[in-house]
Formats: sequence, structure tokens, C-alpha cells
Amino acid sequence: MPDAEFGLEELRAWGESQGADLRPGEVVTLEGDLGAGKTTLAQAICRGYGVADAVTSPTFALVHEYRAPRSRVLHIDLFRIAGPPDLVNIGWDDALASGALVLVEWPERAGPLAALQAPGVRALRLAHVAGAPDRRRVSW
Repeated sequence: MPDAEFGLEELRAWGESQGADLRPGEVVTLEGDLGAGKTTLAQAICRGYGVADAVTSPTFALVHEYRAPRSRVLHIDLFRIAGPPDLVNIGWDDALASGALVLVEWPERAGPLAALQAPGVRALRLAHVAGAPDRRRVSW
């Protein structure tokens, strides 16, 4: 699994380049501890994908929807769900089948769902870099 270390601005630039390469219907998962930069990376991916609106954390709403020239973007945060049964309440299956670009923070909360283990899913893992509070390691 490749990985790289980024400062905040580098992480944003890398995320924008990833967003530019994404296609409608793709799923990107963002895993990492609190404060690792998942939402920062999601914001950058959205910018690169063409979202013009401000992208905010969906922690309390669970799902935010944005428009981009190529498709809708669904930004889903699973931090507050108790487990896979709660996915029905947020329209999980519909989101994955919608043709939108889907960004999922805290994917491990979904449990062992085949849809998030599929070969086409881009799984990104963010981690703090020891001794460097302004740097993050991204593995994919």
C-alpha cells in the first residue's frame, strides 16, 4: 500500500488532484483518527471535482449533498451511527446506487459491507505523523 506525508497545503493540493481524476459513481473512503484531516481532504477532493459551494463536515447531518458539473457529490459521515443497521436510515443503498461521487468518512462504522470492500473503492487512510503536528500520512 503506497503512502505519502503531507503538510496541510500539500494535502489540499493532493486532494484536489485526486478529485479531478474521480468519476461519477465512484466511492472514496476516508479513515483516520479525530483530527487526522478527513474533512480537510474531503473538501479538497470536492474542489478538484468541481464543487463550488463551501464543503462542511456532515458529522451532525450525516449526509451533505453538493452539485458539481459531472454529478452530485454525497459526503457521508458515519461517526455517529451505531452500526450497519443505522445505514438504512440515511439512505445508504440509494446513495451508493445514485451515480453520485460518494465520500465516506469513518467507513469502519459501516461494518464489513461488501460495497466498501469492492476493488473500485478508493480507500484512503490518514494518520498523524509523530513529532510533526502539522503533517499527515496518507495511505491508499
